[in-house]
Amino acid sequence: MFDVIVVGGSYAGLSAATQVARARRRVLVVDAGRRRNRFAHTSHGFLGRDGHAPGAIAAEARGQLLAYPTVSFISGEAISATGGFDAFRVELSDGQQVEGRRIVLAMGVEDILPDVPGLEAQWGVGAMTCPYCHGYELDRGRIGVLATGPMSLHQAAMLPEWGRTTLFANGFFVPEDPHLADLVQRGVAIEFAPVEAVEGEPGAPVVALADGRRQPLDGLFVATRTRIATPLPATLGCAMEDGPQGPFVATDATKATSVPGVFACGDVASPMASVAIAVGHGAMAGAAVHRSLIFPPQAAKAA
Repeated sequence: MFDVIVVGGSYAGLSAATQVARARRRVLVVDAGRRRNRFAHTSHGFLGRDGHAPGAIAAEARGQLLAYPTVSFISGEAISATGGFDAFRVELSDGQQVEGRRIVLAMGVEDILPDVPGLEAQWGVGAMTCPYCHGYELDRGRIGVLATGPMSLHQAAMLPEWGRTTLFANGFFVPEDPHLADLVQRGVAIEFAPVEAVEGEPGAPVVALADGRRQPLDGLFVATRTRIATPLPATLGCAMEDGPQGPFVATDATKATSVPGVFACGDVASPMASVAIAVGHGAMAGAAVHRSLIFPPQAAKAA
């Protein structure tokens, strides 16, 4: 039996597992290999790794983690989890079952893109969601915001910091919408013609409008909806919270969930997404899950 099973081997999961490994506890990382930022060529805002390829950052972290003798790694997908405090069982898609005293959920979320032809081909290179991750590289150029709902107003209000911004209302907002006055005051142009497609080479998006016009951009921002990558939080009975883009696992300040012995970190447990935030939350979860092995909560022991 492992002391800790970490489900998800990206930035948050690797960070959490590192803390456990450095306490010389047996830790297993199960990773399905679907990093959320796998479509992006570079990662930004993470100290010491600004501008590096996201896959290279994850690969280096994984190699460093596997140097610890108490670490095991399985490339596979965890599909269910049963049991409870000190006696969890996780089943993988190949039928394999593993047991652990604690679980850290770090499987992340998946982005659900709006149904706009050509958008998927731009995702991560010409179309993105986070200006802190990708805005600087647009060099104060032409920025578009593809409206998908209320979050798009927030994006459009921020993005003039990074360049000349146009909100493509695309039927989500009408000219009489009172929220648009603030955007106009901030210098945001509003385009009401429906968006038919996103064209252009990857990294150089061109918004094709229904009236035949084409608007070339340096970058297009989209507030996606998100879904949790696996059903594990639901099968374990973890309490959830509703975020602006989708549900996430509720945790306390130590990244403990509502289920004794289960912790969560990274995008699955936060509406804020970046490599730096994921690594920090992972470190907190790893330290907290280790402390729970030393000082188990009285309520959990009684159960």
